[in-house]
Amino acid sequence: MEATAHVTDFETGAGLPTKKLGMWVFLCSEVMFFTGLIGGYIVLRFGAAMWPVPSTILNVPLTAVNTFVLICSSVTMVLALSAAQRGELAKMKGYLLATCLIGATFLGVQVYEYHHLLFVEHFTPAGSLFGSVFFTTTGFHGFHVFCGVSCMAFATIKAFRGKYTQADHDGIEVLGLYWHFVDLVWILVFTFIYLI
Repeated sequence: MEATAHVTDFETGAGLPTKKLGMWVFLCSEVMFFTGLIGGYIVLRFGAAMWPVPSTILNVPLTAVNTFVLICSSVTMVLALSAAQRGELAKMKGYLLATCLIGATFLGVQVYEYHHLLFVEHFTPAGSLFGSVFFTTTGFHGFHVFCGVSCMAFATIKAFRGKYTQADHDGIEVLGLYWHFVDLVWILVFTFIYLI
């Protein structure tokens, strides 16, 4: 009887599934990207002779609430993965949908903040070095959240179509890694740009 070769997802040599290893490599490149943005902000902030106090321009209380909203989305993402691992697929679908909606809420608040800053306060990227760094850093982060929400919507649709099971839910785990990274980066962005 001829033995059949069973190809698994553990062929990276690193003991990790290929998808998960790929996400970790991608996140390492993203760490370097955001380190450059935040590091550049710190150098400019403390090297400038004059720098505005962020709380005089930015709506820190609103953004603090929005930060809490994004952290809540990390919690629902953890609950979605946990439900998938336990085979509670109805709960998994609900938590994925919640994560998607909470992420979209975060983006909505950020769009509101941008509108207010640009058209009410007339705080623009061209108006000051602080404005340039603020919009660049928060804008790139917002783009990452938008990509995450888009992927989350796709994963949620797949979940409602029955594509994830207790045995096969790698997509949720890999997406969760990205989502937690985006949340962690926002905590750093909020701390350095809004509070310091």
